[in-house]
Amino acid sequence: MGRRVLVTGLGSFWGGRAAQALERDPSVDVIIGLDTTEPTVELERTEYVRCDESYSILSRIVRATQVDTIVHTFLIVDSSAVSSAQMHETNVIGTMNLFAAASQPESRVRNVVVKSSTLVYGSTHADPTWFTEETRRTALPRHRVERSLIEVEGYVRDYAADNPDVSVSVLRFSNVLGEQIVTPTTRALGLPVVPCVFGFDPRLQFVHESDVVRAVMFVLDHDLDGTYNVAGDGLLPWSEVAALCDKRLFPLPPLGQGVAAALLDRVGVDLPPELLDLLRYGRGVDNSRLKAEGFEYRYTSAGAVRAFAEARRLRATVGRPQAYRYERDVEQFFRHSPAVVRD
Repeated sequence: MGRRVLVTGLGSFWGGRAAQALERDPSVDVIIGLDTTEPTVELERTEYVRCDESYSILSRIVRATQVDTIVHTFLIVDSSAVSSAQMHETNVIGTMNLFAAASQPESRVRNVVVKSSTLVYGSTHADPTWFTEETRRTALPRHRVERSLIEVEGYVRDYAADNPDVSVSVLRFSNVLGEQIVTPTTRALGLPVVPCVFGFDPRLQFVHESDVVRAVMFVLDHDLDGTYNVAGDGLLPWSEVAALCDKRLFPLPPLGQGVAAALLDRVGVDLPPELLDLLRYGRGVDNSRLKAEGFEYRYTSAGAVRAFAEARRLRATVGRPQAYRYERDVEQFFRHSPAVVRD
């Protein structure tokens, strides 16, 4: 019998692309996707189940479907996207419910992959050039998204310690760029002028969206345990990133950034506080652990920026492709109707 996979966050970029990759894997028999919102990409074999923000239905799903693999992608890493209460409900309570479901006596779960972020390292003036997976933060977390991710990773470690027979991996993704994904960084680079902090030109690291999905599949295919940084080789000054995107910099005052960010917010430019920290001090992570397992990146940090910039220029020329719209009745017809001719 092939692998049976549960994907949380199916409506997100991460979950939708992970489900598409799983559909292409002939060793995967069953794919169930949970989310509060409908899928945003076309899926052929994945069954979508709507749930609440805390994923309270997880225990029933795990029992009923007998999944052996869980890909937990629905962790919010953008504090501007939701309220503090919603972030806590999704990240912390949702992860607690996930591991409660996976710990049931009836559970057949043997692989768990959790999507995290290099935000867990923070960004301060005292940081090392490269964070390894074991490097501790140089300061206490200042922002709610950092605190929630650190709490989530604590639950992951507890679950792994209590379930040594389960392969548990955490992927800490750096700043993701690509044609499809939307993040605070891609929104900043999409502005007519790119914000920066006056007097600072931090060095940043990026990972291409295709390498994100490939890393998830690689960890699953190799049953890897532990924590892995996922980031392209090299660091780039923010000024060079803007130049590669054909953008000029707009300096924010180094003092009173909160006031400047509030003014920008009034005109529709949202800069979350964790991004403002990054635009001061930058961040670099050591990606050698995953490479030592055999993973090969297709894009360096600079390559990810160039690919992102080229995709933006192409989109400006030919326009954005029509977005996929999930319609349950249509999906049910094509999946289950006897009128559809199948191979």
